[in-house]
Amino acid sequence: MGDPRKGNSYDAIVVGSGISGGWAAKELCEKGLKTLVIERGRNVEHIKDYTTAFLHPWQFPHRLNNTMKNVEDDPVQSNAYNEGSRQFYVSDKEHPYIQDKPFNWIRGYQVGGRSLTWGRQCYRLSDLDFEANAKEGIAVDWPIRYADIAPWYDYVEKFVGISGRPEGLPHLPDGQFLPPMEMNCIEDYFAGQLKHRYTDRIATIGRVANLSEGHNGRGPCQYRNLCDRGCPFSGYFSSNAATLPAAAATGNMTLLTDSIVQEVIYDDQQHKVTGVRVIDAHTHEVTDYYARIIFLNASTVATAAILLNSTSRTHPDGLGNTSGQVGHNLMDHFTGTGATAQYEGFADKYYTGRRPVGIYIPRFRNTSPANKRKDFIRGYGFQGSGGRYEWPELSSSPGWGADYKRNLSQPGPWSLWLGAWGETLPYYDNKVTLDKDQKDNWGLPILRISFDYHDNEIAMRKDIRASAEEMLHKAGFRNIHSYSHAVPGGSAVHEMGTARMGRDPKTSVLNGNNQLHEAKNVFVTDGSCMTSSATQNPSLTYMALTARACDFAVNELKKGNL
Repeated sequence: MGDPRKGNSYDAIVVGSGISGGWAAKELCEKGLKTLVIERGRNVEHIKDYTTAFLHPWQFPHRLNNTMKNVEDDPVQSNAYNEGSRQFYVSDKEHPYIQDKPFNWIRGYQVGGRSLTWGRQCYRLSDLDFEANAKEGIAVDWPIRYADIAPWYDYVEKFVGISGRPEGLPHLPDGQFLPPMEMNCIEDYFAGQLKHRYTDRIATIGRVANLSEGHNGRGPCQYRNLCDRGCPFSGYFSSNAATLPAAAATGNMTLLTDSIVQEVIYDDQQHKVTGVRVIDAHTHEVTDYYARIIFLNASTVATAAILLNSTSRTHPDGLGNTSGQVGHNLMDHFTGTGATAQYEGFADKYYTGRRPVGIYIPRFRNTSPANKRKDFIRGYGFQGSGGRYEWPELSSSPGWGADYKRNLSQPGPWSLWLGAWGETLPYYDNKVTLDKDQKDNWGLPILRISFDYHDNEIAMRKDIRASAEEMLHKAGFRNIHSYSHAVPGGSAVHEMGTARMGRDPKTSVLNGNNQLHEAKNVFVTDGSCMTSSATQNPSLTYMALTARACDFAVNELKKGNL
């Protein structure tokens, strides 16, 4: 009998082709490793498969609106998609999960994953974030500090292309920026008012992975703001437009689509991981693939599920789970609180194009003794945007006939929206588990998710609402309407934390190099690895951690340590 590994062996395997998986593929391939990239969903070819990219609203059967059937079939995903982007989201009916407590698990099963639909805002974490758990006695300490990751932020930013403006804030470090996109007049006015009336906060243009100029053969952004349909101009960063083509160009990448990773294979005799077991999504045929190193980048919830499902005699509760932490400490930034307001003035001003990013107000609570709060720890950042009322906002105005139509065709008053993204603390009981009895279409345990916000987030939400109202009032806006909706976890699509990094194998899953404490040739660099959530959009940190871990892994391979 021949060797079953022949033809199925590689130097490295990467599970998942989204933002972090694409980066792992690029780095490992460019470092000379023959790399198998496994994607559970369909292939999406850059440009060719962006089938709705050039359609106008009136060319869609329901004018971009979701139907009642969409909502019935996809009660979770339909919160995120419309007719233009639906093809990049899973079917809830075909891919069910159990919500023990509400959590919106937004997914995109295809080559590129959610890198095709992400919000693209990119902010660095700082030592305010990396040191917070240790200083406050929350959960466990991060095993890294800003100095460890700063060069890797530089590295990935230079490839990604991030437009933004340096502001010199120690708790929101500046990066390697392309020229910033421009604020419109109402946003610029509001930023000036903040600077005039506050000493602890600013409004800046968002730092976004949309190219304000051509970069590395991609872009520039066309200011269409149709990014979630896929960009034929490569005007924003995605795996499909950037990292996967770079990996393929080396000749070292093999891409395997429609292939679901069932488990990581642990050899109890060799005391090491040897590969992964894969189910064909269509035929259900099972195949084992082997490699010297494995990178798990299936996304936070899915990576936890793979680890929990990877049982062996040595690891009966799942690979990497001797600490009992796999699947726990699930986090997501909480949203749903903010305010809108109108401004009288600038009637002779307007703007052109549809800029794909708004403004950003970095965290200003608990950043120093001067703004320390007694009612909550950590903080939040505001995202926002300004514009003039157009026909959707004006359609409820009184009127009839020609005069009514004429009014709809004229721009209305200027308005500004502010909404917060708040830090959620890591709670052990916010978790992902495997159902013991129910199986999916491929015979794998259906996932259960349980998620609650706690007193710290509730107290922060009250301050968010009050601070949004105060800033708009002080800036001279009128008709201020604040809101606070307790939307389910997962709604920010920033889930993280189920296989956290830490210093002690007894309380964490990964070490400071993103290695499993229990299997040194397995690395996890997607959102699972996060030890705390900070307030910033996290994808840039996943990219930097991935590039850093790949560099470490290849060096360890060369030394014979893996």
